[in-house]
Amino acid sequence: MKKIQVQGLHHITIVGSTKQSAVDFWQGLLGMPFIFEQPNLGNPEENHLYFDPGDGRLLTVFTNETRQDAGRPAPREIGSVDHIAFNVSRVTFKEVPARLSDRGIEFYERDRGFMDSIYLKDANGLTVELACYKFQAPEGFRDADVLTQAHRLRGERGDHHIAEEHLADAIELLMQTRDRMPSSTAVD
Repeated sequence: MKKIQVQGLHHITIVGSTKQSAVDFWQGLLGMPFIFEQPNLGNPEENHLYFDPGDGRLLTVFTNETRQDAGRPAPREIGSVDHIAFNVSRVTFKEVPARLSDRGIEFYERDRGFMDSIYLKDANGLTVELACYKFQAPEGFRDADVLTQAHRLRGERGDHHIAEEHLADAIELLMQTRDRMPSSTAVD
């Protein structure tokens, strides 16, 4: 059977409350530029807001001015979205706790071994993760290449989870696979 091969995430759409609530959170707090708005072509009662999460892809929000913020945790049952995660730089990650605290927004931090995470909730209870890898993939490799190699090393060593040692060793192994000029032809 032939696969339908995807080539990346196109967009995520969430159900929001009002336009202002969505703009306040996604643009006002998380800095995602509000790109445009149009009617939800699948539901004439809703608007469809488009935000740029920073990589040129889209996060979209269905809104309706008759709705109110849910103000409760989002459902967490089979078929539900647990959370959505966004990449932030290391310097931004270090500033996030103070910036959230200044706004009175509750959050918690987690060390995930290969990345650090901060979790918060939007006004409708959706959990949003701000994530920062502990490594930078070498030129010519993707983050997934480093993580795949680190996971292989973790498994071979019988370790519980990917740790920084696995990342460093994975990067070293990946670098050994690069095409290199023979030392006899190196320019002095």
